[in-house]
Amino acid sequence: MESTDFVLRGKKLSLISQLREQGISDENVLHAFEVVERHRFIENTIFWDKAYVNCPVPISCGQTMSQPITVAFQSQLLKIQKNDKVLEIGTGSGFQASILSAMGANVYSVERQIELFRKTRTLLTTELHIRNLSLFFGDGFKGLPDEAPFDKIIVTCGAPDVPTSLLTQLKVGGIIVIPVGDGVQDMKRITKVSDFEYQQESFGEFKFVPMLSSMVKGNKGSF
Repeated sequence: MESTDFVLRGKKLSLISQLREQGISDENVLHAFEVVERHRFIENTIFWDKAYVNCPVPISCGQTMSQPITVAFQSQLLKIQKNDKVLEIGTGSGFQASILSAMGANVYSVERQIELFRKTRTLLTTELHIRNLSLFFGDGFKGLPDEAPFDKIIVTCGAPDVPTSLLTQLKVGGIIVIPVGDGVQDMKRITKVSDFEYQQESFGEFKFVPMLSSMVKGNKGSF
C-alpha cells in the first residue's frame, strides 16, 4: 500500500507541475490539487492509471470527470476567498466540488442524475467526510433559490446561454463561471456589478457535456 501511495504521490506532483506550466498560478488552486486525491473519484479501476493524467475520465450515467486543467482553470477564474458561498451546477463525480471545498469555500452542489447524486453523496459525506459541502438533487437551471444569494457560481456543463435564474442568485460583486454555447463552448466569467449590470469576460473554447434541465430519477446505467 505504501509503494502504491508513493507512486500516486509522484504522479500527482507531476500533474501539478503541468498545471503550473499551463498557466495555473493561483496557489490556493494548486494546494487543493495536492490535498484532494483524484483517484478516489474514479469508480472503475480500469481508469485508475488516468487519475493523475491531464485527461477526462468516464464516470457513472454516461458522464465524465473533466480533465484536471479544466477543473483548475475554472477554479482559478472564480477567485475563491475563504468561506465564499459557492453554488456548483453539475456535481458529477464530486471532484470539482472537493477542490472548491479544499480551497476554503462552502459549496452547494446540484446534480440532476439521481444515481450519480446518491453515489457521489456517499463518497463525499460517508467516505471522505467533507464537511463544508452540501449536495442537492435538482434542476441546475433553477439553481438553489432557497440558499441564495451566492458569492460565486460555477457551471460544469455546457449551457446554451446564461440562465437568468442563476444570475439573480448571485450577490452584487459576485462571479459566475460558465461555458456557453452548443458543441464547443466559450468559457465566460461574468461579474455582477449591480442588480442590473454585469461585466463579461471570455477565456477561450472548451467542450463540456450539455447542460440539461430535466432530472433523471431512474437508473440509466453506468459506464
